[in-house]
Amino acid sequence: MAEQSRDELVNAFLSEAGWGDAARSPLAGDASTRSYLRLEGAHGRAVLMNAPPAREEPACPPDADDAARKALGYNAVARLAGPDARPFAAIAGFLNANGLSAPKIIQADYENGFLLIEDLGDAVFTRIIRNGMEEAPLYEAAVDALAVLHERRAPTHLTALRGGNVPLLEYDELALCAEVKLLTEWYLPACTGRAVSPDLEAEYIGLWEETLRFLGSGDDILVLRDYHADNLLWLPDREGAARVGILDFQDGLKGHRAYDLVSLLEDARRDVSPALAERMVAHYASRVMSTSHDFDLESFGLAYALLGLQRNTKILGIFARLWKRDGKPQYPSYMPRVWAHVEHSLAHPAAANLKAWYDHHIPEEWRGSYLAAKVEAQE
Repeated sequence: MAEQSRDELVNAFLSEAGWGDAARSPLAGDASTRSYLRLEGAHGRAVLMNAPPAREEPACPPDADDAARKALGYNAVARLAGPDARPFAAIAGFLNANGLSAPKIIQADYENGFLLIEDLGDAVFTRIIRNGMEEAPLYEAAVDALAVLHERRAPTHLTALRGGNVPLLEYDELALCAEVKLLTEWYLPACTGRAVSPDLEAEYIGLWEETLRFLGSGDDILVLRDYHADNLLWLPDREGAARVGILDFQDGLKGHRAYDLVSLLEDARRDVSPALAERMVAHYASRVMSTSHDFDLESFGLAYALLGLQRNTKILGIFARLWKRDGKPQYPSYMPRVWAHVEHSLAHPAAANLKAWYDHHIPEEWRGSYLAAKVEAQE
């Protein structure tokens, strides 16, 4: 029997789920290989997540050591979900069980990479702010949702609908360093036109390993890894923290509570004023201190700065890769904002050694809008 095409697999999955006759319209995707269809039919509305397994490197096996992860590729090293749709389903269930709003899973075919999920609507924070809604209450609600999520430690395993137990792995040093390595693998070569030498890359990663030790052992809460205005929806008919709909969390890991707050307030795609960011950090701290007696504001501030530097360095590399490898020239236009976040974090005393490296090897003319100008010159 001939192998079924992707379209045939989609049709079979939707027919089995009872949505075969639903009207289909594409939804905007993210920077991954996943795509989305909105379905409208007799059962109302839903969304099909289409995550072709063959288009991704393998995910990280729970018992893989560092050498095995490196042999498997970037998804395993950085502990990304890759071709496995089960983490999305498992984390969605965990969020909903804890009073938050993630899309409920209606039907799943993990082998072929299909999820039929609840449609949370179109009120994306970015869009409704652009259309005139005041941003401060939305950001405060997003911070409240994080505070609720952080009230409990992440378990070692989660459960996916019809998918069994899914291990929740650590956001460990290897994963963090693999992400910042994107700067030397993609950003610097995009600037210079040549690969970074192994010795220079080893020096860079060694400085990152030293710097990350300032973080200590972390908080062991669920880190969603991409918590920002483009992935949040406003659901005013719900109450409390559930008013914030959450998307794009399949790569979640156990890690530090500062990470997702940095992701929210140091957004690569939209400006968040320093005054608003400062207010939201203070709001988060007050919420957490009211329920936790071991929250240390000074340690949190250190982690916020270093994880902000780590995340924004990673984003520079990802955006360069999206341009050079994937043919998406719009991403360098975000880099001036990302560089502003990087410069801010580099000013922290704990980042002094990394600042010296960045200043020596990434001169001022290669920062900010440098790659955006290169893209424009090529068009």
